Amino acid sequence: MKEKLKAIKTIHIALISGIALAYFILGDLQTLDFLKISKIESSTFIYLLIPISAIFLGNLLYKQQLKKVGNNLTLEEKIAPYQTASLIRWAMLEGAAFFILFVKKEFIIVGLFLILYMVFLKPSEEGIKRDFKMVGK
Repeated sequence: MKEKLKAIKTIHIALISGIALAYFILGDLQTLDFLKISKIESSTFIYLLIPISAIFLGNLLYKQQLKKVGNNLTLEEKIAPYQTASLIRWAMLEGAAFFILFVKKEFIIVGLFLILYMVFLKPSEEGIKRDFKMVGK
């Protein structure tokens, strides 16, 4: 169990490290200009909907993947479907964060919140049990 969990934790750390490094290098975070919140207009509102949609859609797909897992499997056998579900959710968040970074740098703070949210989605044995319990498995 610990070895299988170690693999998904390594993937999680690598994803967060990569996006954080990209934000640090490409996002010009050293200047602290990202703390200035830009004016939200109707034409830029869509750029705020993308990260919000990524959170909700990622969680929806995550729960759907977990619901597909059979009830008779042990926790160790549920690791592979959990890993797949987690990767889907993280990919949605990472994609939205990169989209903000490359397309609308004015909202870089939103991307930083997505990265912070990804940090809180750290895989753990307790979290796996909780998430499968949440979907009734």
